[in-house]
Amino acid sequence: MADEEDDSKMTAGKDQIMCEPRIIELNKGTNGFGFNVRGQVSEGGQLKSINGELYAPLQHVSAVVEGGPAHKGGVRVFDRILEVNGENVEGATHKHVVELIKKGGSHLKLVVISVSQSESEKLDSDSSSGAEYYDYSDRRVAPIAVPETRQVQCGGESYVVYNIYYNNRHICSKRYKEFSNLHTQLRREFRDFQFPKFPGKWPFHLTEQQLEGRRKGLENYMQQVCSVRVIGDSEYMQEFFEENTKKEDDSGMEVELRIMLPDNTTVIVAVQKKYKTREVYKALIKKLGLRDENAINFALFEIMDNGVERKLRRNEFPHSLYIRRYTETSDTCLTIRKWIFTLSREVAMDSDEVALNLLYHQAAEDLRTRKVKVGNKLQKLKELKDTAKNLEYLNIARTLEGYGTVTFPHCPCDARKTGHVIVAISIKNFQMNACTDQGEIEAQQHILEWKEITQFDSDTEAMAFCFEYAKGGKTRWVKIYSEFYEYMTECVQRVMQEIEWNENDGISPDVAVLPEEYKATEQPKEEATIKHNKPPSPSRTRAKSGKSTKSLPTKQTEVFSGAIEDDDL
Repeated sequence: MADEEDDSKMTAGKDQIMCEPRIIELNKGTNGFGFNVRGQVSEGGQLKSINGELYAPLQHVSAVVEGGPAHKGGVRVFDRILEVNGENVEGATHKHVVELIKKGGSHLKLVVISVSQSESEKLDSDSSSGAEYYDYSDRRVAPIAVPETRQVQCGGESYVVYNIYYNNRHICSKRYKEFSNLHTQLRREFRDFQFPKFPGKWPFHLTEQQLEGRRKGLENYMQQVCSVRVIGDSEYMQEFFEENTKKEDDSGMEVELRIMLPDNTTVIVAVQKKYKTREVYKALIKKLGLRDENAINFALFEIMDNGVERKLRRNEFPHSLYIRRYTETSDTCLTIRKWIFTLSREVAMDSDEVALNLLYHQAAEDLRTRKVKVGNKLQKLKELKDTAKNLEYLNIARTLEGYGTVTFPHCPCDARKTGHVIVAISIKNFQMNACTDQGEIEAQQHILEWKEITQFDSDTEAMAFCFEYAKGGKTRWVKIYSEFYEYMTECVQRVMQEIEWNENDGISPDVAVLPEEYKATEQPKEEATIKHNKPPSPSRTRAKSGKSTKSLPTKQTEVFSGAIEDDDL
């Protein structure tokens, strides 16, 4: 019986405390104070009874973020605010209360009085209008992007929609007027928020450049407003996103991909979302006007985060790569690069103006990024570039060290106990240059002629490029562990394919027909004739892979000084 009396007293005491004004002090967290305030926009007003006391109209707490400073400090939804930082705010305007909260900086002292939900509804029933204080300091990264537009035909009307992606997933497509309506609704609700610039209307037909400018403007607007949690999570924004989010198969939807050219300009290609690499590439070369016979010598590449360019595989979906990178960087990761190792075959494309332009700008970019060593030709190249002599510039570039070579980032190799290797692949040979595990070049270098590589494969499980070589009467398997192991394998496959083409066509694999003044001082010797013999069996365990191991035709070899040992590289 005594326990029941004690419980009754405690409950009564608690109710008494909640019915009386109380002081709450808050320190601002990383996401603000964690509550919203709503109330009248005009000053003064009729006195109302709250818990038996008369008060002028009070601003009240309309929302509290769970786990935030206000929630931990004891602020409750429906609390009426009597004082802010020592100043009485009975009958004060919403704007004045907001200013006092902001003026306090990172510390806030409130005097509040709690009421029930039913009492709050009764107090608010006489108010025909009111404003609300929102905590705009609670921000986050909004993974939203508007990377593309598309033309829609509906009911005899043609118009442009903007595809909106969230976390790399297409969630809806909206017209400009729908964005404009959303902007109007948000401004009406969040009156004291400084909204970013919204792209204005244009009474005439938009050019491609104007349309692109509007797309970028809408994307910037959405990213900024959605980064403010109270706006991004508002009912207006949710309705805007959810209106068209029916679970439908949109793989056949037409999308726009921005593909970077070697001169750092971009070209827009309209393709279906479901297209793989081959279909997208066909659309690109058609847009560029590249001759069909030269299309085999170029390919689609992905620009990786570290700047390395990786050739896209046939079964990849370029649109998925594009959206993922665009959401992160607001830039395209797709580009076109040459896919040819035989110099004389590249020179044969010089009569194609489109191909020549691509080759010239890639050469200039490779020289700028030091993929190709300029040597003592810097001044001459500058003169040719300044006078727009693209072919002459290209012909000199073709004689420089590193031209026509794909060099990979340093990576581990089982031929080394410590340190890494830098792999370089050209039509001449396969090079492994020793380096530290930080990529600092060391003195050791191992060069394999293509006739010495008898088999190769890619080990998906180990993420490694594997090859068998025969040298000095010995054979050995080597594994190179690289995130680019598949691209490395493709490069070797391409070189081997070109060697076969060159032999069938009677073309020297590494000597181009250049003007005499551009030829290198020493021309490489022609390769010996390939004899299609069965390669020797490997001396080590072969790579584990679902694919069949590629066996290459052996060639007559010269005497070799020694095989690769663990300490050689």
